[in-house]
Amino acid sequence: MKNTFYLVLLLCFSLASAQIKGNATTISRQNVIQAEDLGNANIYGNNINAFRHQNLIPNPTITIDVKALNSIVADSYTAVFNLVQIGETAEDTNKLMNERVNDVKSALTAQGIFSKDIIIDVISFVPVYETVVEKKLFSKKYNEVPKGFELQQNLHIKFTEVNQFEKILAACAKNEIYNLVKVDYFIENIEAVYTKLRAEILKTLKAKKQFYLDLGFDLANYKPTMADTKYCHFPREFYKNYQAFNSISLEAIKKPKGIIQAKKQTSYYYDPLSFKEYDVVINPSIVEPVIQIGMEIKLQYIEKPKKPEPIVKEKEVIKNKYFILSKDGELKAKELKLEN
Repeated sequence: MKNTFYLVLLLCFSLASAQIKGNATTISRQNVIQAEDLGNANIYGNNINAFRHQNLIPNPTITIDVKALNSIVADSYTAVFNLVQIGETAEDTNKLMNERVNDVKSALTAQGIFSKDIIIDVISFVPVYETVVEKKLFSKKYNEVPKGFELQQNLHIKFTEVNQFEKILAACAKNEIYNLVKVDYFIENIEAVYTKLRAEILKTLKAKKQFYLDLGFDLANYKPTMADTKYCHFPREFYKNYQAFNSISLEAIKKPKGIIQAKKQTSYYYDPLSFKEYDVVINPSIVEPVIQIGMEIKLQYIEKPKKPEPIVKEKEVIKNKYFILSKDGELKAKELKLEN
């Protein structure tokens, strides 16, 4: 009995471990380190949190890079809904569509969203056909004949507060408008955001340059080269999906009948850019989906070639001499000493 208890306990632990591992590889959470996040780092044993060393290789080129990221809450939003209306005549179709749209406008006006912020974008207005069977004595034909009309429009609704979106959904659903196409985010003055990022990058660059000066590297003796970039990411670019479920059933295994699998719900979540690779992060605490604007700059300093020292030629001093011709015809040179 005791051995049976331990066997059941071991089996439950194994199933629980398998489920945790499955969710960890499917769901990318900020506090879960994935194996691919380690890059080229070595993994020691089964502990992915093992201490990791990065081999530093000295390089004659000095590289200074700064990455800055700013998380901006949008100043306004635009939700786009698609709606389709079918009617027997063109007039009836247009009338039914206008009734639905006007009801939405009335409901949203009471919530502080006015008609000037609701725009209608007509996509198509086409006749709808159906197939009619024409029977003859020895043959049968299928003919398409006009049956009605289909009007398709996009409803653009501008709002400024995130909490208003729930009221917009309620008003649209009440009028059988369910197809949410997208939500766009807008910033009124994006240049001010870039200006602030540039100022923060310059501040960090000065601090890093001072660090190298303190180490004894005079950057004036190096030739600089530079590369920079900027980017802007919207929330819809960072939604990921996963399926969270547990299909394990010990009772189903015991039964000889087949298992009919149910449709698993796919969930979505917002997973913004991680801050771990950035030197400067403005507005790091994210509660709602935001626009993430980043700037990066990289400087490389290559040591200038040293100028060769000039060769100093020694000055040749010519001394005054006089010559004496002896009786034997021998010519002798002697230095002429001049008195100061």
